[in-house]
Amino acid sequence: MNFLAILLQTLGFVPSIITGVEGLFGNRTGIEKKDAALSFLQTALSMSTAVAHRDIVDQDKFKEGLGKVIDGAVECLNASVWAKAK
Repeated sequence: MNFLAILLQTLGFVPSIITGVEGLFGNRTGIEKKDAALSFLQTALSMSTAVAHRDIVDQDKFKEGLGKVIDGAVECLNASVWAKAK
C-alpha cells in the first residue's frame, strides 16, 4: 500500500484516538492530550519506517501537520453533541 493510502486510512482513526485519549487522560492538560494523540498517530503510521523509506522528508513539518489535524478534529468534536454527552 502506498504512503498516501496509509496516511488517509490512519487519519480516519483520529476521532477514535482523540476519544480514547480523552478517556485516558481527561484530567491532563490539552497539550499533554495532544502529545498522547500524536504519539498514537505516529505509531499507527509507522512514522519511523516512513522516514527511513523517504516517504516523509521533513519529519518536523509532518508532525506539525498531524497536530493541526488533531486540533481540527478536537474543534469539530467540541462543537458537536459528542462534547455535550460528557
